[in-house]
Amino acid sequence: MSAITPPLSRRLDGLQSSAIRDLLKLTARAEIISLAGGLPDAQLMPRDRIAVAADAALGDRAVLQYTESPGWGPLREVLAARESTRMGRTIAVDEVFVTHGSQQALSLLAEVLLDPGALVIVEDPAYVGALQVFRAAGARILAVPLDGEGMRVDVLRELLAQGERPAFVHTVSNFHNPGGVTMSPQRRRELAELATAHGFWVIEDDPYGELWFDRPAPAPVATYSPNVIRLSSASKILAPSLRVGWMVAPDRVCRAVELLKQGADLCGSALTQQIATTLLSDTDWLAAHVDSVRQVYGERARALVNAVRTTFGDRITTTDAAGGMFVWADFQDGTDTRALLPHALDAGVAYVPGAAFAVSTDYAHSMRLCFTTSDTPVLEEAVARLAKAHAAIG
Repeated sequence: MSAITPPLSRRLDGLQSSAIRDLLKLTARAEIISLAGGLPDAQLMPRDRIAVAADAALGDRAVLQYTESPGWGPLREVLAARESTRMGRTIAVDEVFVTHGSQQALSLLAEVLLDPGALVIVEDPAYVGALQVFRAAGARILAVPLDGEGMRVDVLRELLAQGERPAFVHTVSNFHNPGGVTMSPQRRRELAELATAHGFWVIEDDPYGELWFDRPAPAPVATYSPNVIRLSSASKILAPSLRVGWMVAPDRVCRAVELLKQGADLCGSALTQQIATTLLSDTDWLAAHVDSVRQVYGERARALVNAVRTTFGDRITTTDAAGGMFVWADFQDGTDTRALLPHALDAGVAYVPGAAFAVSTDYAHSMRLCFTTSDTPVLEEAVARLAKAHAAIG
């Protein structure tokens, strides 16, 4: 009798592994300089300070126990105070929900806010992790393009005028991943006004907002409307391994997310949440630490942009590096970045082709470059290797 293979869920149909994660397997080779991964620099993570905070936390055995599903109470208080300062209004503790990184918040929100076939509007190019979540939820996805001021809210307005009714609009408003741009204050207000007028949610995904180089990011989109749900994370300013993210949302959204989180993992880690509380509440130390990260990343970002522009001239245009972790680059000579990638890997450098972030435009001539994990000489060598690969394909 032949065995019958049990089926998997149909929600897996059409889903693909992240091209970026797959690429990281190739770039693990020591001889390759990777501009592909979106990783903060481990050398800048406050290992010693984390160790002290962990040791203090372990003095209380309760830290080894389960904690509340919405997050450890003192951490939510610290986050409420931080977000209140950022948004210029009082954020209640009940409006703060701690998750296993901000990616979990996005996943849980998709379950709370989306019915199968519901419309989600994203930016194009789009954050890959968001696309994976929305596709798994069975959403219908439409994209609006980016320009130098972020999301083209005028295009969104046209879609609404045509009768489209999104469940939510997703935006990476600060130092966009992968686009590298920041939404202007005027467009933030306009987006919030549209959300209020048409009754949809905005998910403002903001893991990079504190990593500004020249001047702070504008006031959050959430400043202008109660229909905006903010997501952020300690991963980029402290360490990804803490897996501490958070959501700021109306109480009814938080309570709905709580029901789903109880079914997903019951709660987060009381240990890492207490460590994060200690670090985030030490405001003088944290300000100095984040300032040092900004300084290093800013120097590296400027070095990468300068190397690309000096080496390639008008054959490549790039975004300015004002913050975050990424530069978006476009070949002006018709170079297909997917076809170039094998040659780049042979030359010892990696990047992410723009097609990995495409929704409605193919971005065949684009690429995302990450500058966070290499110093200036290494970044300059990476660009020299890219130029060598480009020359090889004529």
